[in-house]
Amino acid sequence: MAPQPPRPAKQRKQDTLNRLEHDEDVWVATAPDDGSGVPYLVPLSFLWDGSTILLATPANSPTGRNLKTTGRVRLGLGPTRDVVMIEGTVDTLTQAQLTGEEGDRFAAVTGFDPRQLTTPYLYFRVHPQRVQAWREANELTGRELMRDGQWLVAD
Repeated sequence: MAPQPPRPAKQRKQDTLNRLEHDEDVWVATAPDDGSGVPYLVPLSFLWDGSTILLATPANSPTGRNLKTTGRVRLGLGPTRDVVMIEGTVDTLTQAQLTGEEGDRFAAVTGFDPRQLTTPYLYFRVHPQRVQAWREANELTGRELMRDGQWLVAD
């Protein structure tokens, strides 16, 4: 199959926002801050609110511990031939700090409500700092759509 022609940056941004609005799961990559452990990669459901990504995972899981202690994450959306990579900073929220409306929306969008479980969960709000999107090698140039939390492409 021949590669598709490269998309203009504006189209890549629209495709990225569409993926954030309609996908349900994201690959979440974390690592311990002290360098003593190995990187950890898990799929998690997420909620996009138009500017941040909300995740939930058990507080004592490797991902939960890493997110809480480092405040950093890397996310991967989509298949390898149409990938969106997001690097972000992370705020940790307890269930009590999450509004009921946001908890309800997370549960509705993901089909999963950690508030109903006995295992202690934390929520993590990801603030995207860098976003890259590409399909094929012909889209590697210009793949960066956001830098330092600011979109590089106008709407």
